[in-house]
Amino acid sequence: MVLTWRAVALTALGVVPVLLTGSTGTVLLWAVVVAALVALDAGLAASPREVSVERTVPRAVRLTEQTRSTLLLRNESRRRFVGVVRDAWQPSAGAVSNRHALDLPRGEQRRVATTLVPTRRGDRQADKVTLRSLGPLGIAGRQASIVVPGVLRVLPEFASRRHLPSRLARLRELDGQAAVQIRGEGTEFDSLREYVIGDDVRSIDWRASARGQEMVVRTWRPERDRRVLIVLDTARTSAARIGDQPRLDASIEAGLLLGALASRAGDRVEMVAYDRQLRARVAGAAGPRLLPALADSMAPLEPSLVETDWPGLVGLVRERLSQKSLVVLLSTLEPAAIETGLLPVVEQLTAHHTVVLASVADPAVAELRAGRSTAAEVFDAAAAERTELERAAATMVLGRRGVDVVSALPDELAPRLADTYLSLKAAGRL
Repeated sequence: MVLTWRAVALTALGVVPVLLTGSTGTVLLWAVVVAALVALDAGLAASPREVSVERTVPRAVRLTEQTRSTLLLRNESRRRFVGVVRDAWQPSAGAVSNRHALDLPRGEQRRVATTLVPTRRGDRQADKVTLRSLGPLGIAGRQASIVVPGVLRVLPEFASRRHLPSRLARLRELDGQAAVQIRGEGTEFDSLREYVIGDDVRSIDWRASARGQEMVVRTWRPERDRRVLIVLDTARTSAARIGDQPRLDASIEAGLLLGALASRAGDRVEMVAYDRQLRARVAGAAGPRLLPALADSMAPLEPSLVETDWPGLVGLVRERLSQKSLVVLLSTLEPAAIETGLLPVVEQLTAHHTVVLASVADPAVAELRAGRSTAAEVFDAAAAERTELERAAATMVLGRRGVDVVSALPDELAPRLADTYLSLKAAGRL
């Protein structure tokens, strides 16, 4: 049984004047009358457990976009249901106005919809549906909470997709669909053109030059059908907050943009998420199926508070790749993690593959480096400078081992990684 504000108002309406007169017997009598009215009203209310509830919710929605959870309610009781329905969800599901007034005659059905605007990616779970039925007087009623399962998968926002058109335009240039041809090595011969200052002398076609009166060079189309393996590091370093989101979220954005670009370039894209065990994998998807598969697999990923098993990761890469490929490690550039984890095993990767390490830079470090107003800010600036020097040293060491390092702020990492991929393709390194 539940009471409404009307029951409280009815009690006060009779009790307060009686208390002012000091008549205790009248107070008790009024309390008995109110209790009887409450019991009668609750007894005449429709049973909420005799209302069947079915939930309909889309399987997935992209982060920041809105969708709806729809409840189908059917009154199977003998009385008219008049009351309120509450469709409860996890707070991060972003349920807006989830309480609905309901007037449902016996034997009929109604649909009520709750707008969802998720604030976090992953699987958002529905909570119980609560039905409150009021009696004819509106002073009391009956309430029940019913388990109606529902799961909404919130996909990554993929805000970096705004960079895709410009990178595809550059890809078309590299692919020979525009007027620009690339210089460099490759295996797919395209055409000959006149030599200009700055061309690689190794591209000169001496036989064709001997037949004519001008020096000519070969041009190449970028190679297609290459393997691209995107490795998401989901260990403890991916949990670090960069701005208002974990480092893992920025890595996911970069992985999605690279996957979309490489797929359009005709390369075969595969993704694995790993820390000490395999968390997710996408393999065999291509064309329009790739991006949905990547987003769906990345959506439920969460950082694990363990150290990355780099030897295990290298073994996984060697198991998945049997030919020279591009391996993109979306991880951290922390000097301690690099020195003790990646460096001892990185040459096992660079000996067979082109390796890129993409890491998110913290904008707070740049802010600390600029502070000079107080003694405390000077100390903070010195610590930030040392951090940057250590990161630069780690970048140099990795570069000597054959790793291309991309380090950028969260909003810039995805386009920078895409540019690195295009540069490698233009240089014939894929």
